[in-house]
Amino acid sequence: MTRPRKIIIDTDPGQDDAVAILLALASPELELLGITAVAGNVPLALTARNARIVCELAGRTDIRVFAGCDRPMNRDLVTAEYVHGKSGLDGIALPEPTMPLAEGHAVDFLIQTLHDEPEGTVTLCPIGPLTNIATAFQRAPGIVPRVAEIVLMGGAYFEVGNVTPAAEFNIYVDPEAARIVFGSGVPLVVMPLDVTHKVLTTRARVEAFRALGTRVGHAVASWTDFFERYDMAKYGSEGAPLHDPCTIAYLLQPDLFSGRHLNVEIETEGRFTTGMTVADWWRVTDRPANAMFMRDVDADGFYRLLTERLARL
Repeated sequence: MTRPRKIIIDTDPGQDDAVAILLALASPELELLGITAVAGNVPLALTARNARIVCELAGRTDIRVFAGCDRPMNRDLVTAEYVHGKSGLDGIALPEPTMPLAEGHAVDFLIQTLHDEPEGTVTLCPIGPLTNIATAFQRAPGIVPRVAEIVLMGGAYFEVGNVTPAAEFNIYVDPEAARIVFGSGVPLVVMPLDVTHKVLTTRARVEAFRALGTRVGHAVASWTDFFERYDMAKYGSEGAPLHDPCTIAYLLQPDLFSGRHLNVEIETEGRFTTGMTVADWWRVTDRPANAMFMRDVDADGFYRLLTERLARL
């Protein structure tokens, strides 16, 4: 029997982050070593709270949740309560968490875990701004070659930006951190808006979550009901993209996704383009490829996987 893949989820929950965490917890192929919270969709105090709420919802109080960086490396924090609500998990009232935060800083946990685990056995799954990951890489460069892979949600190419005309939110919040991660040499798999905007909720998909008849199914349906209103109004679409679960779905069924191995640079100085993921899709430069940049997804297969796994919780 194949051993579970060891992962760390770095996150700023966010309803779609919460669904990603639940998908990982429902999947025996994955061993979640810990969750590192970062400021992003909402401030750090709320992201650390929300991560623990999700663990308790899944009945997994054994998962360690670490609080990390409360602001970007070189910028003021930009948040997204206008999408996720004041708590970051608006849509359903859930109890305040009783499980404590793990002792220590998320960055120290990342460094120690990557040092202690056998080289090439830990995959990082950042689904928020990349501040924690980049800070760990800066403080302890020796851990960089020990990372098996980074599978992240962030960026865009054909879909361009969702927070500025050029930039996707996670990259825009801390482009300096993104530049460090994309330049690290660690194998990268990127789930940009080009993919996530193809996994839209529909009424049938949301009701399939609710029909599970469980606390988890009801919570996910309620979150998506809340979350999709903003995107439906903004894009005129039939539902909302479940961005972050794409990273976990890729770990479970990579054949759901397709893209190109190419070069991606992060713009940090542009007047109008700060936070842009400059993806050389057509390979018009000689810059070496540094990321598998996804473009397409089997949306029906994604939702089948998600619904089937959530039914286990």
